[in-house]
Amino acid sequence: MRIQPIDLDRPGNLITGLHEAYLAGYSGDPGPTISPARFRREIATHTAGERAELWAVVEDGEVVGGYGLSLPQLDNTHMGWLFPLVVRPERRGRGLGSALFEHVLERLRAHERTLLLTETAATGVGARFALAHGMTVSLVEARRTLDLRKADWDALERMLPRVEGYHLERWTGPAGPELIPDLAALMNGMNDAPRDADIEDADFSLDRIRDREESIPYRGLTAYSMIARRDSDGAPAGYTRIYLEADHSTGWGHQADTTVLAEHRGHRLGLLLKVANLLWLREHEPHLERIITWNATSNAHMLAINEAMGFELFDEWNEWRLAL
Repeated sequence: MRIQPIDLDRPGNLITGLHEAYLAGYSGDPGPTISPARFRREIATHTAGERAELWAVVEDGEVVGGYGLSLPQLDNTHMGWLFPLVVRPERRGRGLGSALFEHVLERLRAHERTLLLTETAATGVGARFALAHGMTVSLVEARRTLDLRKADWDALERMLPRVEGYHLERWTGPAGPELIPDLAALMNGMNDAPRDADIEDADFSLDRIRDREESIPYRGLTAYSMIARRDSDGAPAGYTRIYLEADHSTGWGHQADTTVLAEHRGHRLGLLLKVANLLWLREHEPHLERIITWNATSNAHMLAINEAMGFELFDEWNEWRLAL
């Protein structure tokens, strides 16, 4: 068995094969999967903040397994993020997954990284694999969904709080260049979200945010975003975003980051942003059927907002860690 690198500049059919292996390996996941365009951009592309490595095992001309390893460059340069690690279901039970995992650890040591993080559903083959290979749970996350076909829209409109001293701005797709500094400041509000104890604050630089915004169409996505600003000085106070497939190929929307900066908390801006953005999205994307969101189970405040909006528990996932 040979585990071969995928040249990200000239990947040929290996990226397609690894994506197909990922789809086969995650066929039991009832949630949305990653499209080929998103897979190439999010897993198989270097960014301003991360370097990517992809490796594959090919048998009889078919990618039967492989993995993606993301290596932060601006912060947390002691760790690596593993996603995906997959083996086609019909090729399991032959030690291929274990061989790939050992290869991951070799690559981390080669890069002088001392912490590996990954995630799996809380139960099932992925969780059993992580336990068998010495990993421990770092964070428990819940996926919740809101069925837009059954949502109580009148109740959601009544939930909109009256917030004095702030106003909302909104846009679709990537943010314009004038918004990049505001987004960088707002994303720093995510640094107090629950996380592994050995993960340091993320460096949300202007280049990092600009790269993220410019990548949105290349990932096959569009986005609905809102910022809350303080009336008195225009200071950015909070932010939320929902992603969806730009070609309307699925009925899923993805609730991404929602944050309110510490000095602006206590005004119900988080609730205002999430509900207002959802109502706006509904007006323009009637094909959407469900919104999915992730939250640490310890994030009581955001869980309370989601549950009040009608989000229901979909399943639970574990973030796993292994110190090298």
